[in-house]
Amino acid sequence: MDMKRKLTRIVLTGALLLAAWLIDERTDLPMWQTLMLYIIPYFVIGYDVMAESIEGIMEGNPFDENFLMSVATIGALLIGFLPDAEPQFVEGVSIMIFFQLGEMFEHYAEDKSRKSISELMDIRPDTATVERNGTTLDTAPDDVQVGETIVIRPGERIPLDGNITDGSSSLNTVALTGESAPRDVTVGDEVFSGSINISGLLKVRVVKPFSESTASKIINLVENAAGNKSKSESFIRRFARIYTPIVVMAAILVAFVPPLFQPDYSSALSTWLYRALTFLVVSCPCAFVISIPLTFFCGIGGAGHEGILIKGGNYMEGLAKIGTMVFDKTGTLTHGVFEVKAVHPNELTEKELLHMAAHVERFSTHPIAAALRNAYRDENDDCKIENITELAGQGIRAKVNGRTVCVGNEAMMVAIGTMPTSCQQCHELKGTTIHVAIDGRYAGHIVIADKVKDDAKEAIAALKQLGVRKTVMLTGDRKEVGEHVAKELGIDICHSELLPADKVGHVEQLLGEKTDGQSLAFVGDGINDAPVLTRADIGIAMGGLGSDAAIEAADVVLMDDSPSKIAKAMRISRRTISIAMQNAVFAIGVKVAILLLSTIGLATMSMAVFADVGVMVLTVFNAMRALKGKAD
Repeated sequence: MDMKRKLTRIVLTGALLLAAWLIDERTDLPMWQTLMLYIIPYFVIGYDVMAESIEGIMEGNPFDENFLMSVATIGALLIGFLPDAEPQFVEGVSIMIFFQLGEMFEHYAEDKSRKSISELMDIRPDTATVERNGTTLDTAPDDVQVGETIVIRPGERIPLDGNITDGSSSLNTVALTGESAPRDVTVGDEVFSGSINISGLLKVRVVKPFSESTASKIINLVENAAGNKSKSESFIRRFARIYTPIVVMAAILVAFVPPLFQPDYSSALSTWLYRALTFLVVSCPCAFVISIPLTFFCGIGGAGHEGILIKGGNYMEGLAKIGTMVFDKTGTLTHGVFEVKAVHPNELTEKELLHMAAHVERFSTHPIAAALRNAYRDENDDCKIENITELAGQGIRAKVNGRTVCVGNEAMMVAIGTMPTSCQQCHELKGTTIHVAIDGRYAGHIVIADKVKDDAKEAIAALKQLGVRKTVMLTGDRKEVGEHVAKELGIDICHSELLPADKVGHVEQLLGEKTDGQSLAFVGDGINDAPVLTRADIGIAMGGLGSDAAIEAADVVLMDDSPSKIAKAMRISRRTISIAMQNAVFAIGVKVAILLLSTIGLATMSMAVFADVGVMVLTVFNAMRALKGKAD
């Protein structure tokens, strides 16, 4: 039911209740006729609550807030028929009005949360402009095939993932990354669905069907986040199933047992029945059953606005108590974009050495190979490259114009019987040294280095301030390179020269060493670290934009490559859990206090309404604070 309709019912009921009260005050009608006056506004405001209560009884699950409200309000309407009892007609209808008002505020908060997330996830385009048979036509993104070319005009949202074949522009990626700075793109660059084309006309060759696009995956991720409930949410649901029947039994005991010890049973029954009804209204668990799941829901939406996608409340709890943080290096703490820093030939010129190395690495997808190709771009020079062979753990061998060229590490040079030259400058550059041999003779070496991300050091410091006790870096790079980066960033432990399986082994060892009550998080680029992301308590994919492995394997996806987002994710999680705890303590505290007062006759029905509906409204508004997503 929409908010407008419920508000209309509340206003209409208020008017009908006022009319009934005025007639009641100015006439002396029999009790049953007075009941008929109040039944009309009661039915207008409460018919759906009673219907849901009956439905719950029919389904074998009667003990919910609708049942409690129905019993309490009907009891209030009928209590006046007992001997020496005061009529409670106004109170009975008012309780239902306030209950519906509280429900309205709850729906408002949920709608606001969903709207916030839907705005964040409003990245699914309605149409795509595709080139077919020499013309362009608008069609549904689902109908566009891989390999087709789509046209994106300025101001339009990119409908599918692909590579730019023509044009250049700036993209607004805020819905994906949380970052407002535009991203400049040109021919050859990859673009992702959900981004907005700001300036130039772009033609893009589609590389993924719409169902596997970045936009679709992110939307599915957020929609499924509610299914991964936190321990707090699961506990609240279990608690409510046990708590409500106990409350009903306790109310029955309060109503019927004390009068047995009174001289006038019928008169005492009226008093204790009123207290039991008050007890039922107070004990309704709406506040914490609604507000705690809503808090986590809002927290997930707030994190999403910061470019942090958390797959559920359980992962939010894990983020809040991280004690050990394990990092991959390349693409996580460093940019993962290598470049040639130095070229030291033996007998050739620098250009000739790069020429040979780049041709051997022509078909490799490794970042180091890309760096060599970028340093020597004259690939179309009529050289003949054949017999390319990759030697695991060593490098690549190929024939270039009939000469055998080996490009790799020291182990490769030793294996072919040549000795690489020691270089002090290479050691000072703290990069990766690539050795080259031609026809079995050492020809020189090339130093390639990665660059540490600007906010990496700040991110490590922020994590330690948040109480992360141990920071560890696992890398497949050389020991001296890994230790240099770890020392520069302030990371406690570094393990280098690791294969993916070695990383899993180290994470398992760290899991065995961690303190009880704390979690271990692994942060990787989400491409070749999927096994470790899965094995850690919390897997965080860094720079997950467009990475299938990141979205599938990780529990948390940071939609840009900023390490500082990790600390922000922890702060958002802690703030969300703090708000949930505030709601739980406040709701339980107020209810316990008024429950005690109601059993000894000091609580009025108005106090009961505040303990139920008032507390629910306050906790719902408190839960909405988590929507802001700001943790600083």
